[in-house]
Amino acid sequence: MSRAKTRRSCNSPSNQLRIIGGQWRGRKLSFPSIDGLRPTTDRVRETVFNWLAVDIHDAQCLDLFAGSGALGLEALSRGASLVDLIDNARSATNLLRENLQLLKASNGQVTQASAADWLRQNTDKTYDIIFLDPPFHQDLAQICIQLIDQQAMLKPGGWLYLEMGKEEALPELPPQWQLHREKTAGQVCYRLYKLPRQV
Repeated sequence: MSRAKTRRSCNSPSNQLRIIGGQWRGRKLSFPSIDGLRPTTDRVRETVFNWLAVDIHDAQCLDLFAGSGALGLEALSRGASLVDLIDNARSATNLLRENLQLLKASNGQVTQASAADWLRQNTDKTYDIIFLDPPFHQDLAQICIQLIDQQAMLKPGGWLYLEMGKEEALPELPPQWQLHREKTAGQVCYRLYKLPRQV
């Protein structure tokens, strides 16, 4: 999602997100101003989707803490076959649904739920790419990583993208997940992990 340390009024105007690649390149979409909403920046998204360029087409993706939809909508624009977008804020999920309708993107599915609860309830789902961008400094990454690993939600050969605050301690990760790329931009550290096809 994407939450920052500063608070914003829920009554302030909507912000705009620009899709930077794929079929909707340059399209601007609104997202609500809610407490701590922090979309993944254009610069970071450009880098991440360059890393994933070979694998994004026809991928089945999960966007946890979806917020503005910056990652999930970008994935759909670049050819993902399906994206599940999960967020616990009603204003965020309502606007995500509106944006999917605006884009005529029937392969995006939005659910209002906490990420951990959703993971516990959807034990039969598997994905090629999982985007994990939790609110900073709330220790939410660790429980999500444990659930993803326990339920084998990441397909062999799949990717997990993890975005965290630069000063945050890295969660304990499954030993089979291999760090592929890591970069820092401002106060954000972002990493891409791969689950080998054979462990």
